[in-house]
Amino acid sequence: MQFKRVLLLGALCTCALTNNLNAGEKKTSLYSMAYEKNLPEEEQQYGVVRGKIKTSDGNAASYVSVKLKGTKFGAISNEKGEYQIKRVPAGDYTLVVSGVGLVSKEKQIAVSPKGIVMADFTLDEDHSQLAEVQITSRKNKFKEDKVSSSLRLQSPLIEVPQNIKVVNQKLIADQLVFDVVDGVTRNVSGTIRTGHWDAQYANISTRGTTIPAFRNGMNMKMPWGPLTEDAATIERIEFVKGPSGFMMANGEPGGIYNIVTKKPTGQNRSSVTLSGGGYGLGRAAIDLDGKLSRDGRLLFRLNAAAQTKGSYNKFNYTDKYVIAPVLSYQLDSNTLITAEYTTQRVEAQALGTYGFSPKGLGATDPSFFIGDPTLDPNKLFDHNATFYFSHNLNKTWKVNSQVAYVKYGLAGGTPWPSTIAENGDMKRYLNISEELAINKNAQLSIMGDVETGSVIHRIMTGVDYGNLKTWGDFASTRVADLQLTGDAIFNIYNPVYGSLANPPSFDRSKSIKIRSALAANLPYLTNLTYTGAYLQDEIRMIDEKLRLTLAGRYTHAVTVGKSNATQISDNAFSPRVGLSYSITKNFSAYTLYDQSFLPQSGQDIEGNIFKPVEGNNIEFGVKKDWFDGKWNAVAAIYQITKENVLTSDPRSGQLIDPNNPSAGVYGNYSIQTGQQQFKGVELDISGEITRGLNVVLNYAYTDARVSKDTRADYIKRHTPNSVDHITNGWLSYRYTKQGSVLDGFGLTGGYQIQLGRHAGTIAAPLALPDYYRFDAGASYERGKFSISCLVNNLLDRRLLTQGSFTNVANPTATSVSYYTYIYEVPRNARVSVSYRFK
Repeated sequence: MQFKRVLLLGALCTCALTNNLNAGEKKTSLYSMAYEKNLPEEEQQYGVVRGKIKTSDGNAASYVSVKLKGTKFGAISNEKGEYQIKRVPAGDYTLVVSGVGLVSKEKQIAVSPKGIVMADFTLDEDHSQLAEVQITSRKNKFKEDKVSSSLRLQSPLIEVPQNIKVVNQKLIADQLVFDVVDGVTRNVSGTIRTGHWDAQYANISTRGTTIPAFRNGMNMKMPWGPLTEDAATIERIEFVKGPSGFMMANGEPGGIYNIVTKKPTGQNRSSVTLSGGGYGLGRAAIDLDGKLSRDGRLLFRLNAAAQTKGSYNKFNYTDKYVIAPVLSYQLDSNTLITAEYTTQRVEAQALGTYGFSPKGLGATDPSFFIGDPTLDPNKLFDHNATFYFSHNLNKTWKVNSQVAYVKYGLAGGTPWPSTIAENGDMKRYLNISEELAINKNAQLSIMGDVETGSVIHRIMTGVDYGNLKTWGDFASTRVADLQLTGDAIFNIYNPVYGSLANPPSFDRSKSIKIRSALAANLPYLTNLTYTGAYLQDEIRMIDEKLRLTLAGRYTHAVTVGKSNATQISDNAFSPRVGLSYSITKNFSAYTLYDQSFLPQSGQDIEGNIFKPVEGNNIEFGVKKDWFDGKWNAVAAIYQITKENVLTSDPRSGQLIDPNNPSAGVYGNYSIQTGQQQFKGVELDISGEITRGLNVVLNYAYTDARVSKDTRADYIKRHTPNSVDHITNGWLSYRYTKQGSVLDGFGLTGGYQIQLGRHAGTIAAPLALPDYYRFDAGASYERGKFSISCLVNNLLDRRLLTQGSFTNVANPTATSVSYYTYIYEVPRNARVSVSYRFK
């Protein structure tokens, strides 16, 4: 009840604020209203100093120091160049503004009781410091202090009561990562990627559950997508741990990962990069960033990349290109609109790189290929158009909105074994593979601060909408047996390629929508619509050292099958309660309770519609910045409980009527009595430990098990795709001594270790071998040029990213049980050469 009262109070504050926003700047100073009406008398002797700082070329001066000379009062400007110093005692002061590479300035100000002093600055470059700035810019700064605006969280990461890890563009470049599949997860504790259709999507898990892909704060989750993001378009990747129901509407309780795409900066950061490497890797990427108008109001950015890549699988390859233009226009000092479009095209001989053997995991050579070079390749595409609108209502409040349209498609075929003999003879069939997905998203949010005495209410409220429709055909057409010419037999230990008797092709004359509507045996059909409204009040008390977050989200989700008769409507309220306390300026502790829900399609044996799967998270953690914020450490402990999990109905396969055997038996049905629990400990360290040495270190212990099930023998079994112990490390050292021949030389290296790996299914659990991988490289920067090289999987170990077991109920001479697995890429090297235009 108390929680609902707080939410109501937050809503009333928001409404009261909205009614005053249009009354003019003089009447919309919330700070003035607070000082005049709400402050105790002893607090009315304080004032506020705030303003905006920009450079001489009109760009915002971010992270600039602002201090009142001779006092302890000060602030740092944010990414928009804005700063604010609160609770300044009345009196006369000298305001000093300074930043690296900028000429410092001073201004005399007088702070009056209950008053607000506006002090803006324009700073010139200090050419005597330019060399220092250039050296600083070459450092690999892996630490981030804030999330992007697309996550709608306004406070610094050290104050947010949640474990959020940001992988920035500099770290991605340092590891020579070309897409999300390329090992990005190594930078985040407890996070792994499970191999599957690597040419299509990333399949990332954290805290024991698969997490959906977001793009600029909007849910892009599709049954088999979206297409893996290319590094050419990525500014940063934000991994949000825990259910995050408040932000993500619906999904698994492990969390989300949010791809933040590159936007125009107004500065000349243009560059071109050429790369090459093992297994026929060739890549070219260009990044153009600049102004289209002299006044800097119309900006553009164009990122494009083309890549060809072979495979350790014989005859397999992946070719792709991506084009991503962005335009932004500053209507006035308070309003910015941005339009972004991204398109990708991919051609792959096979989507996956599977190995098979009845002898055990990894029993065939990595070069084994289940397909054939005479088969038609798979072709994939996606189009993503997004429009953004941002408007500052006044100095404190702002409105953000965005809409996105994504269209994704696949046309190809999937070969798979129908039988495998003990000696390795395999019969293969070929299924049609085709999919179309359309994802629409819209968001509107309002955020700002309200002061009531010495307490600040950081309010955020908004609404969002999403609609996902997918049509999939993976079964309507099948070539039962891919026969070789003559009497040749395909054997997994000695395969023969290029001699199919009759290379098949599929009839795609009818669209996938028509086929999905007509065929009763196509289960891959999705139509999910959700709308949500949310409100959050971050109550900042005791000089903002103590922060209580109270939030709630109401979501209405509708899932529609092939007919309206199978329509499922779900309503969920997801509360969020967080508490964060700054023990010191650079040390905070937090606790969090959060929820998620995931709509379920289908029905039980009685025809009852399944309830949504619900996730509850309880979490505690500490965050510490070290040595003036150069590096930080985050430690967290959590427990997630996942309710309403589908499990097998004990009546499946039994007689419908024991007294009438002719009535038949029940099919395979599920019931919702399952529960899973995920417990764990996480530690993340990142930043510059000492001059020139940047590191990313992490460790996670995850205990993911079945806690309730209809079958007692399933209880306490590990959930698939979870790992007991994961630790990763990445070190990057840059020598930066001017005048030295080694100036700009760097060394990089890292490790990945996974122990206690669980695969298969709950019914048929499978343990994967322990995972040890080591990488090492070197780089050199001089002026506008840089060159980097990296050797991945340095010890050339046979590493597996996935495994399962197919049990043949009645083995014969030509059909036995077998293992399926995917190898990590064997040892390979990469080299990249970059040129920056400025």
